[in-house]
Amino acid sequence: MARKFLYVVAVLIVIAIAALFAYRLFGPELMRVALVPTARFEPAPARTMSAYADPDAWIARPDKPGNPALYLPPGVEMPAEKGDAAIFFIHPTSYLERTRWNAPLDNAEANDRAALFVRGQASAFNAAGDIWAPRYRQATFGAFLTGQEEAQQALDLAYGDVAAAFDEFLVEAGDTRPIILAGHSQGALHLTRLLREKIAGKPVAKRIVAAYVVGWPVSRTADLPALGLPECTAPDQAGCLLSWQSFAEPADPSLILDTFDASTGFNGQPREDTPIVCTNPLLGMPGDAPASANLGTLVPSADLTSGTLTPAAVPARCSDRGFLLIGDPPEMGAYVLPGNNYHVYDYSLFWANVRADAARRLDAFEGAGESSAWSRPKPPPSAPSSRKAAA
Repeated sequence: MARKFLYVVAVLIVIAIAALFAYRLFGPELMRVALVPTARFEPAPARTMSAYADPDAWIARPDKPGNPALYLPPGVEMPAEKGDAAIFFIHPTSYLERTRWNAPLDNAEANDRAALFVRGQASAFNAAGDIWAPRYRQATFGAFLTGQEEAQQALDLAYGDVAAAFDEFLVEAGDTRPIILAGHSQGALHLTRLLREKIAGKPVAKRIVAAYVVGWPVSRTADLPALGLPECTAPDQAGCLLSWQSFAEPADPSLILDTFDASTGFNGQPREDTPIVCTNPLLGMPGDAPASANLGTLVPSADLTSGTLTPAAVPARCSDRGFLLIGDPPEMGAYVLPGNNYHVYDYSLFWANVRADAARRLDAFEGAGESSAWSRPKPPPSAPSSRKAAA
């Protein structure tokens, strides 16, 4: 499922970024020719958590100069006392080259794009606490356009970096702070594996405020039980999972559904005709909401380096199958994908609501913790670990 769905997402995003006109003429075959690596996959040593003790291994972390996760749109201010959560954010694919199966960590172009994603997406969480966003050897887009064994090897290598970064994140964040997890697209894929392998059934699961698995389909019956968190069904619920995929209307999600329905879920059961988790970020749960409930859409500038926060820009409602429908196509920029797919803007469309959602769930988590068996003392803000201080 991971490779197949990324195939669809990769085709769509590559179209939007590089060759929409060519896709309309020649289809996915042209994308394969242009983007699938021809080189052999070269196994690389696994990164250990100690590699992520180096600040340069992160796009964002609390002590990072020029931290893109601290971006605020005009008119938005950081609260006098921000939350005490530790936030782990996994950015989407930013490497487009075909010379390698995985992005080199020092690729300037990919790193610049990743910083833009962190600026526009992870920044929604910066009032809730400190944000860590690792650099990782992400699989290139072309790896998602083929069934070659190298493609899965590329995904596994990328996930290994994410897992190592998460282990270091837990050390730096300390033993008591609440945790928010978030990702988008390829980052959301790695987040589902992180939930399965590092969190579900582990003591750290009790510290999860919420997991934002955005831009990735999650089957309620074939996937969710293996992720260790329930779906968020109330706006003040903590310890739950949110997920949405944004489409304007008329929506055509057939490319995603054709692949999704032919795949097998995390629990080994077919995904065909199963409901997809749909969180309406305007509500913090499934349902329908008018545009008046939208606290602010982050409409990006042409170069994506800044944005304007516009309230009441789009409504949202969950379709019967589980896609998030946003009404008539809003003007967001050049990267709207075929089928009225607003995948690139999944966070931007609801930036202010995501910000409020994270704060609300953190408040709920801390309120529940005061009366629970695993309540925790409030840690000092931004307290560095001994390793961090030595790095």
